[in-house]
Amino acid sequence: MKAVVIAGSGGPEVLQLTDVPVPQPKAGEVLIKVAAAGVNRPDVLQRQGNYPAPKGHSELPGLEVSGVIAALGENAHHLAVGDAVMALVPGGGYAEYVAVSELSCIKKPDAISFIEAAAIPESFFTVWHNVFDRGHLKDREKFLVHGGTSGIGVTAIQLAKAFGATVFTTAGSDEKCAAARALGADVAINYRTADFAQVIKSETAGKGVDVILDMVGGDYIEKNIRSLGDDGRLVNIAFQKGSTATVDFMRVMLKRLTLTGSTLRIRSPEVKGHITRSIEEHVIPRIVTGEIKVPIDSTYPLAQVGEAHARMESSAHIGKIVLTVA
Repeated sequence: MKAVVIAGSGGPEVLQLTDVPVPQPKAGEVLIKVAAAGVNRPDVLQRQGNYPAPKGHSELPGLEVSGVIAALGENAHHLAVGDAVMALVPGGGYAEYVAVSELSCIKKPDAISFIEAAAIPESFFTVWHNVFDRGHLKDREKFLVHGGTSGIGVTAIQLAKAFGATVFTTAGSDEKCAAARALGADVAINYRTADFAQVIKSETAGKGVDVILDMVGGDYIEKNIRSLGDDGRLVNIAFQKGSTATVDFMRVMLKRLTLTGSTLRIRSPEVKGHITRSIEEHVIPRIVTGEIKVPIDSTYPLAQVGEAHARMESSAHIGKIVLTVA
């Protein structure tokens, strides 16, 4: 099969399309003939040598796909050959075929295209698990997500809004702020021209927000803690500006804050299966009806994967970047 390999750490030019063996599904796995694959920030980090594949998993990049079941491994009995699916994969998505636990697969409704379906698993699984399972966001609470026009951002804005939260977000331009508001953000802050912590203090009459989803880290960590209200929850899923910071933990104690975070790639198939069922029940129906959108920024053929990564690194995108495979 054709697949993208990482020929040494570096820029987009190290991504090379080549021939590799088709993976064979193990017990409990299915083989997917890939139609499309989502491009995500962790793929860029892996290409740069900063996010290696978990031990025992494919070293090929790509964390989410859509396609059709081509074969079943032993004891895989929830899906059938020919089923159209979307799936969260621990690696190997930039390829014509990928093997994955059937617990991480969701049947694709006819109303969702293969391109949209490929853009769902990574961001929706991540947001659901971190905002609702770990952050315990509730109806009528106030929620802040950074990077409001990233794949995670556009997903978090819509999910939080759909479940009754007041949504704050940050973005790097007035255009991106407008896009975030169009998706449902109540307050969009241009972080290049305003201090988000000061804006949140003003907009909430000093009370702060209840939950923050952050992938920036660095000096945002201290600002996030200042922006949380009593019993607030800070959830970190990445650290684009670094994972260390100087923090006054007196604020954490006095406001009874919870600081948490997670990464999905290394979690067990059973944990991912639990999230899969939640997405099927609570999210997919809202996508089918159009209440929640899957904004697609751009698509690229698999052979142009380097251009897709360059687009990701430019931070000019609004929504998801997708590779078309089949």
